[in-house]
Amino acid sequence: MKIWVIGAYGIVSTTAMVGANAIAKDMAPKTGLVSELPPFKGIDKYAPFEFEFGGHEVRMLKNAFDAAEEHWKLNRHFERDLLDAVKEDLEKIIARKGTALNCGTGIQGLGRIETLEDDGLTLEEIVGRLTEDIKKFADDETVVINVASTEPLPNLSEEYHGTLEGFERMIDENRKEYASASMLYAYAALKLGLPYANFTPSPGSAIPALKELAEKMGVPHTGNDGKTGETLVKTTLAPMFAYRNMEVVGWMSYNILGDYDGKVLSARDNKESKVLSKDKVLEKMLGYSPYSITEIQYFPSLVDNKTAFDFIHFKGFLGRLMKFYFIWDAIDAIVAAPLILDIARFLLFAKKKGVKGVVKEMAFFFKSPMDTNVINTHEQFEELKKWYSKLS
Repeated sequence: MKIWVIGAYGIVSTTAMVGANAIAKDMAPKTGLVSELPPFKGIDKYAPFEFEFGGHEVRMLKNAFDAAEEHWKLNRHFERDLLDAVKEDLEKIIARKGTALNCGTGIQGLGRIETLEDDGLTLEEIVGRLTEDIKKFADDETVVINVASTEPLPNLSEEYHGTLEGFERMIDENRKEYASASMLYAYAALKLGLPYANFTPSPGSAIPALKELAEKMGVPHTGNDGKTGETLVKTTLAPMFAYRNMEVVGWMSYNILGDYDGKVLSARDNKESKVLSKDKVLEKMLGYSPYSITEIQYFPSLVDNKTAFDFIHFKGFLGRLMKFYFIWDAIDAIVAAPLILDIARFLLFAKKKGVKGVVKEMAFFFKSPMDTNVINTHEQFEELKKWYSKLS
């Protein structure tokens, strides 16, 4: 199958590319891949573990190998022999120039970027260019996944985002102040009839206009914001307090990270979207809102080794206050990259089974899943298994 990646030269994208090719060469195990678990036996019939990659990017490096090597030199997040073994495969992956429209001040942390809007293109021309790039690459086995940097909260308008007609009028009228890169990428993918996933907190296909487009085109889509680290632990651990009828009084989460993701999130406007995505999960799981603090801070020397310190204050029997602490320390790309492959496979499976619109059963992969309030990791996994079993 083919995966068109938005943010093709990022560390998550390139790690997924290295991993997919290394596994294909029998140089690495399939550890970390949800789609390879026993409950999903048979998915190879619909989405074989064979991948071709393309994508859009605003950091215009030579090719995906150069990008992967840049990340590797900073992080050493897998063995060098894997990178060398897939060099020729990654050198063939050359990203197309994309858009970073209304992506906030944080993208300045990416260094030198080149975008379609910098070329003076209108919204219609930007969408046309994105669509043409994807169309040249895509076939019936293609999925589009957004793993670009987090955008600020969008300038939402019922007029332009509430209906497909309004969204297309926004494009025709070149109302750039109401558009964002993630929306334009999602629109291009869905308009081409390609399944789309949003691995970021950005709006992507979550606005009503694009949900309408997905239904119209009969295309499955899913998101938002990949659940890979501290929030994965939070949504797995928090239900324990509910199961034992203990009251969570307060929950503090302090996240530190480096690399390009950290640079982008060090900007206040970009960070706000991420904090909101992480903050919402407690209320949805517990049914009430404990006092919470969620902090994300840039810590350059960590590069992609994201660390989270969590403190939980909770009440037990006789109203006794007690404490729980945990530290999550993981290489973000290593926990996120396999999910890119998983999500692509499940979306292609969904397409071949005639699923259209939001695939809420894929909530297991996201912090802020669309069209569902099921945030509990255990329940989400059961829903994913039942959904797959019913369709397969």
